[in-house]
Amino acid sequence: MSLTSGDKRLLLELLDIPTVSPLEGGPSRMTRALDRYVSAAAEAGLVPVHHRAPAPAELTGPLPAPVRAALADPGYLAGQPSLVLRLGPELPAERTVMFNVHLDTVAGVWPAGFDGRRFSGRGAIDAKGPAVALLAGLRAARSTVGGLGSGFGVLVQVVAGEEGGALGVIGTRPLVEAGWTGRLNVFCEPTGGRALRSSTAAATARIRVAGEDSVDDRPGDGHNATVLLGFLAQHLARTVPGLCVAGLHTGDRHNRVYGGGDLLLNLPYPDAASGVAGVAAVEREVAAGLELFISIFEEIPGMILTARDATAITTVRWLKRDLPTLAAAEDPFLDGLLAAADVPAWPAGEPAFTCDAIWMSSGTSTVILGPGDLAANRAHSDDEFADLSDLDAYAATVTRVLHAFEGAIP
Repeated sequence: MSLTSGDKRLLLELLDIPTVSPLEGGPSRMTRALDRYVSAAAEAGLVPVHHRAPAPAELTGPLPAPVRAALADPGYLAGQPSLVLRLGPELPAERTVMFNVHLDTVAGVWPAGFDGRRFSGRGAIDAKGPAVALLAGLRAARSTVGGLGSGFGVLVQVVAGEEGGALGVIGTRPLVEAGWTGRLNVFCEPTGGRALRSSTAAATARIRVAGEDSVDDRPGDGHNATVLLGFLAQHLARTVPGLCVAGLHTGDRHNRVYGGGDLLLNLPYPDAASGVAGVAAVEREVAAGLELFISIFEEIPGMILTARDATAITTVRWLKRDLPTLAAAEDPFLDGLLAAADVPAWPAGEPAFTCDAIWMSSGTSTVILGPGDLAANRAHSDDEFADLSDLDAYAATVTRVLHAFEGAIP
């Protein structure tokens, strides 16, 4: 199966519409992108049944700190609508396949490109390319899967709020809680065409040092947040397995000692118990790292004040924690369907990743399945791309999955 010239034009148009998460600084034209997707989806027989942003009252459960802060601006939610499309009549969940794909992106915008083999642009693989390939697969299925649209139906969630640390709380979670799900639920994320049946979550912490600056000629008159946070970064990297020690920022000038700054940490976890243990480990090792810092620097000229006040000027704040995970479970229905669709399994030794599938309960038939690879296709990096051959293959996979679903339901 090949994407048509119309599909290729659609993807280039979507890539040229900036949909950067507001939590990453924008710009976001999500409404424009969704409107374009609705018009293209109509050619595949899909009609919108839900198209709006959630009301604040619909945002139940834990919210990451960046989302809570963004909600102070009424324009934040208004500019981040989500969409549900339906193919066929309204049917019970047992006779429905739900696909979920996000159109928001991380920061970084550059002109879309296509050289006949490869698409380039922010969102090419994560996840505008998969979104277009999904439509191509659904369009093909309409003419080859006899029961589609009568014996069973399809829902497509097209969401905002996946990137920027929002983790689906303004997009996918409200749609799932409203019941826009199916017997089979497919999250269109890059998996190399392999079926991933679990999704991690992540806790994010900000270690902040709030001390006093000083000039470079008298460094001992203030606190040195750069040295303190750098020390903690190295200590945590050594002592907390699996921790991502991310950005560290204090200042930009060479002739100043910065007394304040931030260190960001991200801690993925596969299940709730591991998340709780990981949070405890970070807090424990921050305390241990401070004690070690004090013992090393308390008599070093220029660092005596920093060592003396290290504990008082250092805080740990969790920007998000206690989010759910999706754990793989025995599911004969899903086993048989994936085998019938000739979809290979995710390798047992390869770690899972975080996506909006965390909002599906572990008792549902849920799979993460999409084209390309997050790392190899440079998702979240400059020069992100998607190969046409991978998108073609994914469109064919979507059609096979729908064939298999028809054969698996009574």
